[in-house]
Amino acid sequence: MRVLITGGRVIDPSIEADAPMDVAVAAGRVVAVAPSGEIPADFAPGRVVDAKGLWVLPGLVDLSARLREPGYEYKATLESEMEAAMAGGVTSLVCPPDTDPVLDEPGLVEMLKFKARQLNMAKVYPLGALTTGLQGQTLTEMAELTEAGCVGFSQAEQPIGDLRVLVQAMRYARNFDCTVFLRPNEPHLSRGGVAHAGAYAARMGLSGVPVMAETIALQTYFELVRNTGARVHVCRVSSAKGVELVRQAKAEGLPVTCDVAVHHVHLTDMDIGFFDPHAHLIPPLREQRDRDAIRAGLLDGTIDAICSDHTPVDDDAKLLPFAESEAGATGLELLLALTVKWLREQNVPVARMIELLSSAPARIIGAQAGSLRTGMPADLCVFDPNHEWVVGPATLISQGKHTPFNGFPLMGKVVATMVNGSLVHSTLDRQRNTVLPA
Repeated sequence: MRVLITGGRVIDPSIEADAPMDVAVAAGRVVAVAPSGEIPADFAPGRVVDAKGLWVLPGLVDLSARLREPGYEYKATLESEMEAAMAGGVTSLVCPPDTDPVLDEPGLVEMLKFKARQLNMAKVYPLGALTTGLQGQTLTEMAELTEAGCVGFSQAEQPIGDLRVLVQAMRYARNFDCTVFLRPNEPHLSRGGVAHAGAYAARMGLSGVPVMAETIALQTYFELVRNTGARVHVCRVSSAKGVELVRQAKAEGLPVTCDVAVHHVHLTDMDIGFFDPHAHLIPPLREQRDRDAIRAGLLDGTIDAICSDHTPVDDDAKLLPFAESEAGATGLELLLALTVKWLREQNVPVARMIELLSSAPARIIGAQAGSLRTGMPADLCVFDPNHEWVVGPATLISQGKHTPFNGFPLMGKVVATMVNGSLVHSTLDRQRNTVLPA
């Protein structure tokens, strides 16, 4: 169907757009983006969407979203989390390999992608396991996994104890032009830790994860990059010192990119409050100076993308004493609204904010996504920047209802999402959607 989205504020740094414009969609692709009223007269839409007063954005690209299938359907299902992605404007998402079974064989990757396609919602880009079973011993067949649809390789939260294996993995990845996704964590230093190793955790009697667990791992990774030439994406940096090490690596010219979880843009270890298990996250929430360094790194280009780090957790695992609870939080539906909250708090350039959520992460995984450029797949979302709502179980679609932002009032919500030209999610008033004869 041909769709015309009219009168919205189109914001897309990939085409240097930030103005009231119309977007024309046909055959699943963007065919024109032009000032309001200037779409060619021969474009006959079958549907017109009135977006006056709303933002029209490229579909978001999320670099870390656990969908919990296969193996953990009691925490969430592929369908429930895809619906949550649509409600959050996330049209492309990267799925870590720590499912059950682990994504270490082409057949498993193909099955996941097939099930995702059948749902006809968000596009799933799996990360393959770097080692068989994520056990850190035997390398997977990266070439075959890439052919099956993997956009990179990761150990998720499982460490590789033998650095010789990691060196081999990086060399292998370099030979096949693959990106290695690594979450910086020295496992011996972080073992048993549940919170940032600082004054607050000490007062609360919580075992700590020191910043040096992150920085020692980063220094190791960057030295291996220097020696292997592998392309590495650093997942969810959490500390000021970690941000500075990434900055230095980029200044050196190393092939390194980096992301941060959206909750680390806002929260600190003080938000644990009185042992709130919703604030039990990996990596842990750190101090205010770390949060401020993350915000600065996002603005100066040190950090390339913001992700949701979506990790739905069931009630039985989350509603426990802090140290015994399972780490993780839902985030797909909060990603854009929370990023806009940061924009408003610090007067962040809107183009930079959208880039961090769309075209930048798309470049990292090499996907045709995150842009409204003519000819691109028509993956986009319509956002109401003035919609007030309160985060809570009743307002979240995800099967995982646990987030440290429960009870937070937010300003701004996705009201429509389009994937490949199909309107797959919409809460727009019917009066604002005019169906015309095809």
